[in-house]
Formats: sequence, C-alpha cells, structure tokens
Amino acid sequence: MSKYWSPIVSALKPYVPGEQPRMANLVKLNTNENPYAPSDKVIEAIRAAASADLRLYPDPLALDLRKAVAARYGIEPEEVFVGNGSDEVLAHSFAALLKHDRPLLYPDISYSFYPTYAGLFGIDAVEVPLNDAFGIDIPDYRRPAGAIILPNPNAPTGIGLPLAEIEALVAEHPDQPVVIDEAYVDFGGESASALVPKYENLLVVQTFSKSRALAGLRVGFAIGQRHLIEALERVKDSFNSYPLGRAAQAGAIAAIKDEAWFEATRGKIIASREKLTSDLKKRGFEVLPSQANFVFARHPDHAGQALAAKLRERAVIVRHFAKPRISDFLRITIGTYEECARLVAALDEIL
Repeated sequence: MSKYWSPIVSALKPYVPGEQPRMANLVKLNTNENPYAPSDKVIEAIRAAASADLRLYPDPLALDLRKAVAARYGIEPEEVFVGNGSDEVLAHSFAALLKHDRPLLYPDISYSFYPTYAGLFGIDAVEVPLNDAFGIDIPDYRRPAGAIILPNPNAPTGIGLPLAEIEALVAEHPDQPVVIDEAYVDFGGESASALVPKYENLLVVQTFSKSRALAGLRVGFAIGQRHLIEALERVKDSFNSYPLGRAAQAGAIAAIKDEAWFEATRGKIIASREKLTSDLKKRGFEVLPSQANFVFARHPDHAGQALAAKLRERAVIVRHFAKPRISDFLRITIGTYEECARLVAALDEIL
C-alpha cells in the first residue's frame, strides 16, 4: 500500500503467471509452452528484421501481418486485429466490447485473467459454474447478460466444445458481444473463425504462443467483423499505437505461412498428449478429455499440492491451482516425448 496509489490499485487482484524457474536439468511442464523450437523460417525472418533499420518505429497497423492472418482464415485484413500477445488482445476486448449495463458472463473455472481484467476495467461479472464433469453447458448462459467470454478449449480443464454449441451460443445472444478465446484450439478444437462472416457479435481471439511456439515473441490476434475490430483499434490507439515491434511482426508472418512446420509439430504434441493420457490412466489418474497442449489430471490417493511438490523435488514442474473443486488436479503441459517420459518416471517413484 502507498499513499501515491490511485484508488483502483489497492483493489486489484493481479493475475499470477506460471513460474519460470531456473533449475538444473529441469522438465518444465507448467506454462503450456510449445516444447519444440519455432520454424527455421521464423528465425530467419527475425534475423532479417533485426538487421534492418531498428531506429524506425514498426508499422502501427501491422498491415503485412494482418494480411497474412487474413489469407490463412479467408477473410479481409480489416477483419483482423493484432496485439502484444493474446492477453493484450483480450484486455482491449474487455475495455472495448465487454463492459455493459448487464453483467459479463464467463466460467467459474477458466482462464484466471478474466476476473483480473473485469476488476481492472470495472466490469460487473458473473461466474457461471461448470457442470459436474467440468464442462461448459451452453444452456447455463441463457440468462441476462451484457457480454460473454468463453475459452474453447477451456483452461485449465482442456475440454472443448463442438462448433455447433458455440454457434448456438452466439446465435442466442445477437445483441451481446461473444468472445471465444481460442488459445489452444489448434491442438484438437474446432475454431469459431468460420462463423465470423455470419455473426456480427462474434470475436475470435488466438495466439502465436502455443501452436506456433512463439511465446517469447508475444503476438496474438482477433478475428471479427469490421465494427468489432474498429472498437479494438480505438482502444489500442488510445493506449499504445505501436504494440508489435518489427521482429515480432516479421516472425509472426513467417510462422503463419509455414504450414508444414505447424502441422508436423502439433501432430507430435497431440500424439504425446494421447500417450501421456494413457500412461497417467494406467497409474490410477483421472484425466479430463483434453483438446489442448496440456492435460488436467488428479490421483485419488494424492493431494494435488503435495504431488506437485514431490515432482518439483525431482526437477519436474507442473501447475497446481489452489482453488475449490480443482485443488487436487495438476495441469501438465505436453512436453517432448523425453520430457513426458521423465514425468512418468518421477510419478512411478512417488506413487
């Protein structure tokens, strides 16, 4: 506390990011990073950008990147917004689209940045409970609302909704903006991006951090009809007109164009996820069905916090959430085949 703080600061509950520990021989499975290096074409593009004239500001419109994203999804560049990671895109969405007289709705077990942003922007929010199987029930959102945001697949559960259910939600709320946060959609989910031309209230947010292995570059984007994108641009240009540097724009363009790397890498991660799920179930774990690059699992005989601590003693880091209903679960990022094997070996020692 300080007398110099603005009143809002003392009331904020900041988001707590996943730990970035420095340990020898570490198996880091706690922050859902891609275990594989980015495309060689990305590295080449970043080097070329770094050797260019960095004394100049980057393109504030990121037009070439927006064109590349638009080409990938069959839309117009004017229907694409890019930002400094999907977290910044989400922050602008909260400010530009999600504050209304009626409450914002989102799941009670979900991305924990949502309540942080709601508090920061003074948004009245209602958390809608997941069902007993930790899934999202679309009928539960048939209530008065000013806006809705859902992650699909959900985090930290990894459970995805079929596209038909997402479309039903969007269609049932024509007067409310609906944001679908698709940070993990490339690992088995169904993207709602194809619905954007049909629904003027739909905004789809994605990231280059996970499936494109660019968490360290910080690039995210949104797809929506022009009037929604314009709202995000107005907020951005009232906050920071140059969110993406030259290297970030160049790297992201190369990443989204390298389809062969993308397909091969996500295929390896999906295969590792299925193998790890099987290995965990053989050892008595309950594993929720995941369409993400992580699994959410608990063991009937071991508390989640204690199990995470024992794994840490063996230089294996996973994510534990000390929250009601999920305190015995561990969220385990899908690593390389070797990293997953080390996790399983450590569990065999513990169990």
